[in-house]
Amino acid sequence: MRPVAANRGGSRGLRFGSSAIPFFDDPLVPFFTYQWSGDALVLDAPFLETLERIEARYPDRRSAMLPALYLLQERDGYITPEGMQALAAHFDISPMAVYEVASFYTLFHFSPPGRHQIQVCRTLPCALRGAGEVVTHICNRLDIDVGERTSDGTFSLQTVECLGSCDTAPMMQVNDLYYDNLTRAEIDAILDELRDQEASHTKRPGPDGY
Repeated sequence: MRPVAANRGGSRGLRFGSSAIPFFDDPLVPFFTYQWSGDALVLDAPFLETLERIEARYPDRRSAMLPALYLLQERDGYITPEGMQALAAHFDISPMAVYEVASFYTLFHFSPPGRHQIQVCRTLPCALRGAGEVVTHICNRLDIDVGERTSDGTFSLQTVECLGSCDTAPMMQVNDLYYDNLTRAEIDAILDELRDQEASHTKRPGPDGY
């Protein structure tokens, strides 16, 4: 199935049977399990220069928390306790306040994600059309649970709230690309293609060929 970057119509996807998988219980690292060292990471000069340019757009610089977290994840690969402490010190707020923002959004990761980040929509339209079975099938194929990463670091799996493709449910997002009207065969083909790309070190083109 060809990936798309936005909602697209298509043939009706296969409705899988009932599923017992509890696909709403994504593991989230609780705040109290972090070992807060008291020593924040140093935000280097290039990072601060970029962040300060973003902060200048807002009347209150703390409004730049989301882009600051995005910059931090882009630099470090995921959101670390030390990174949250660094942002807390920069914005003069508590680490808990940073964590509350970061943990609200599924685009932020608290552990290293796979190179191919699979996010399966679990909201009601997708749930009614078989999202639970999509998750079950991916878990079985990759031998991981929701919130885990394959041992080789190729794939990680999450379930997320609405991805805005309700009319083409069930669907999933892999990195920045949407795959909708999913069937078991299509899921297998997508995973196999991504595995082949890993083996050949090629990059899948985006919807516009880039």
